[in-house]
This record gives sequence, structure tokens and C-alpha cells, in this order.
Amino acid sequence: MIDRLSSALGRIAPSPTLAMTNRVLAMRAEGKEVIGLSAGEPDFDTPDFVKDAAIEAIRSGKTKYTNVDGIPELKAAIAAKFKRDNGIDYGPKQITVNSGGKHTLFNALVATVDKGDEVIIPAPYWVSYPDIVQFAGGKPVIVLAGAEQGYKISPEQLEAAITPKTRWLILNSPSNPTGAAYTGMELQALGEVLQRNPHVMLLSDDMYEHIWYAQQPFATMLEVCPDLYDRTLTMNGASKAYAMTGWRIGYAGGPEWMIKAMADLQSQSTSNPCSISQYAVAAALNGPQEFLKERNAKFRERRDLVVAMLNDAPGLSCPTPEGAFYVYPDASGVIGKKAPSGRVIENDAALIDYFLDECQVAAVHGEAFGLSPGFRISYATSSDILREACTRIQSACAALV
Repeated sequence: MIDRLSSALGRIAPSPTLAMTNRVLAMRAEGKEVIGLSAGEPDFDTPDFVKDAAIEAIRSGKTKYTNVDGIPELKAAIAAKFKRDNGIDYGPKQITVNSGGKHTLFNALVATVDKGDEVIIPAPYWVSYPDIVQFAGGKPVIVLAGAEQGYKISPEQLEAAITPKTRWLILNSPSNPTGAAYTGMELQALGEVLQRNPHVMLLSDDMYEHIWYAQQPFATMLEVCPDLYDRTLTMNGASKAYAMTGWRIGYAGGPEWMIKAMADLQSQSTSNPCSISQYAVAAALNGPQEFLKERNAKFRERRDLVVAMLNDAPGLSCPTPEGAFYVYPDASGVIGKKAPSGRVIENDAALIDYFLDECQVAAVHGEAFGLSPGFRISYATSSDILREACTRIQSACAALV
């Protein structure tokens, strides 16, 4: 049969968040005024000093192939960032640069996971984690952490999930999709479990590090548990904090053997990330950082607006996140109710369809993130748009009986 696909492709599904974005674009093409709150993309522009660095890179001819996993200038900027912001020392051979954070994750997991290996993933989780694990041949082990525990797993849950087959724990803080953030003490408690299980590696996804609202400072695992240095991959990127989603640069620091393996894989897939983007991100990391606080203040205002308005929607309960730019309301109060059309809201996927069809607001259903009933809203857009969207959601929930 000519059209036979690989078994590896059969282990993954298209991204639900991107699928919703495509639905929004199609509806807008039909002339419908859809408010899209499904994409995790800041509405701020890339800073001008970063754009200037990219333009200079083009004008000076820095448009050729580069080192497979990053130019020396960017690796030096990343090493300086890790030291400045997190107190972690990495040399050039311990740093990898990739075509976005998702590419970093893909390289790390495909390079280290064999068939039957288990990867612990707290839920709610970012939609790509389980699929990448399954593509690599591994088994996602999902640990549920609901709103009642702040969307964060406990040390007891982690201990119970670890088996002799466990290869990785993936920990994302602040979290996509909930905005939940682990404190230093909470990380230390989880780290003590990992210290008792030396066969388990940690992938610390810090992509939302600089979008932070909690009173205590951001902490990553190696700051509080330096003993895990030899088996931790600390991942970050430019997409969210610097509003560079389309520039496609992610990076990580970790053990030299792992970084080399990721480079070997990358050499036979994408080869080097975009040369121009690399120079731009080096400028972003080395340049002024004051604007991050200004943007954080805007995100905080939007968070407070959305949380308050969703908590006023009948049947919804919305916790207040400590970071990132997402909320994850509990929708159990509307499941089983009936819309004016007679449609029964059987689950959170049906609720999201109802919002999209009846009030033209796009969100992503909780099942996609591993915990139902709920949904994710991105508030990385203007307060005026968010206010209108939440008003529509309030009206849609009030119409359910």
C-alpha cells in the first residue's frame, strides 16, 4: 500500500492548540468576529534593540550555516543568563540552541528515551509533552494535580509514580496551561524524592520564568537542589518573555553527554537554527531587561481582570495563577447543563464548542491538557479584548440551564 504511514507517526496527534487556532482563522475568513484566546503568544512586539541586532546580522552577512547547536556568541549569552538569573554555571559544551522550545524537548526525549521507558508528566500538562514521549517510544506516566492542590504535584505523588523504568520527570513552572508555579521549598521537596532515585533525570521547563507574579522570587530546581546538576536539563527560550515566538529559538543547559547527543540528532534533522535569529536572541539576553517588569505589570492587570470576570460566570471557578499568561478555570459547575439550542454540555470539549459557536470565543478544552473538566484561556492580549471575551463567556454560561 503506497499511502502507509510510519508507526511512529501513529503515536502522535496534531496539536489541539494549533487546531483551535486554525478553526479561528477559518471562521474569521468567513467574516465572523471571533475572539481567539487559544494561542500562547504575547501581543507585545519584539523589542527594537533585538530587531536592530537581527538587521545588523543580515547586513553584515551573518546568513550562512552556523555551528549545529548554536553560535559561540549566543552560547556565551545563554551561559551568562543562567549565571545571572539562576546561579547555574554552564560551559559552551553544556549548552544547546534549537529551533524553539518544542525542538529542545523533542531532541532531549528522542535522544534519551527507549521503548518502555517511562516519563512522569504532571497534569494539567503542555499538550506536546505526552506526544513527544510517545513518538520516542516511551510511556507517559500522568500524575494528576487538580485545582484543590494548586495544580502542583506533591512529593508523595512523585514518589508513588517512580518505577525502575522511570527515565524522566518533566516539570514546567510557571505552568502552561495553568500558570501554577512551584516555590523554592516545593521544588526542594520534589528534589529530595529525585535524590532518592538516582536513575531519574529532570527536565525543567522554565519557558515562562520571566512572567512571574508571586511574592517570592522565581526558582528553578538546580538553584535549590544543586546535587541534581549531573542529571538535569534546564530549558528556556526567547519566545514568551521577549515576544519572539516566530523567531524560533529555544535553548537548554545540561550534562555534556546529553547536549552532545542532542547535537548529533539535530545534525541529521534541522541542522543549525536560523543564524539571524541566533544573533537577535544573543542581543535579547545581553541587552536591557527592564522592559520585562513593565510587560509583567500589564500581564498581571490582565490576569486579575480575567480571573475576576470568569469567577463571576455562573458555574465556573477560576484559580489565580502565579505566572505565565494562562488561566485554567474549573468548569464542573456547567457540565451536564443544556444550552438554549438544546445541546447538552457533556464535557469540556462540548463547552468549548458552545463558546465558539454561540459567543465566538475560542479557548482550548481541558482534555487536551490531561485534566477535565476545565479549559485554558490565554490572556496575552489587550484588556479591552479580554473584557469583551469574558462578558461573552458570562452570558453564555448564564444561558445554560
